[in-house]
Amino acid sequence: MSSNKKKFLLEGKTKKIYTTDNKNEIIIHYKNNITALNGLKNKSIQDKGMINNAITTLIFKFLNSCKVPTHFIRKINPIEQLCYKVNMFPLEFIVRNIVYGSMSKRLGIKEGIIINHPIFEIFYKNDALNDPLINNHHAVFLDIISYKELNIIHNISSNVNTLLKEYFLNKNIILVDFKIEFGKYKNNKILLSDEISPDTCRLWDKKTMKKLDKDIFRKNGDDIMDIYMEVLKRIG
Repeated sequence: MSSNKKKFLLEGKTKKIYTTDNKNEIIIHYKNNITALNGLKNKSIQDKGMINNAITTLIFKFLNSCKVPTHFIRKINPIEQLCYKVNMFPLEFIVRNIVYGSMSKRLGIKEGIIINHPIFEIFYKNDALNDPLINNHHAVFLDIISYKELNIIHNISSNVNTLLKEYFLNKNIILVDFKIEFGKYKNNKILLSDEISPDTCRLWDKKTMKKLDKDIFRKNGDDIMDIYMEVLKRIG
């Protein structure tokens, strides 16, 4: 078992990553930051990291119990978790069940329309290019990933969507869409990584259609922590 002696490795918008005395494991530290508009909007909110760590822990534990391959090992403390160290693909994978946000704007389709067959999108993580929407062929051409790996990720994403739609619906929450990321473990096994929380999902209350996610922050709402706590309360 790792003794979790940590050394700073890198820092992102909402998390810090530390190495451990086990070269195959890392510690993910959840910061109190919340960001939007590709980081242009950034705010620190007390206890936000603790809540996102708690929500992500519950969801990854559930996915692990369903045999989904994830990087999550265990929660260490209120703001940190131990995970397998992976080489992340610089890609974001979006799964959409209801038309909303950028998809509505791009295609001129009214928000709120249910998508009968979930739509999968890929965004290239590149701040200088504002994370452009790409397709499978672009990703392979950029030498980021192979078609075989994309197929594996598509299958995992489809399974995660099926599992999480039911998981949230049992808490009277509709899963509108969500962003997930993947990385390769030491044996090149692809693992679901990063986090799953109201930062990365669009969640609506089943009865009232009230937003239970980061859209509240995007639209300058000031009750974001009450919303996140509500999600934690329901799934916890």
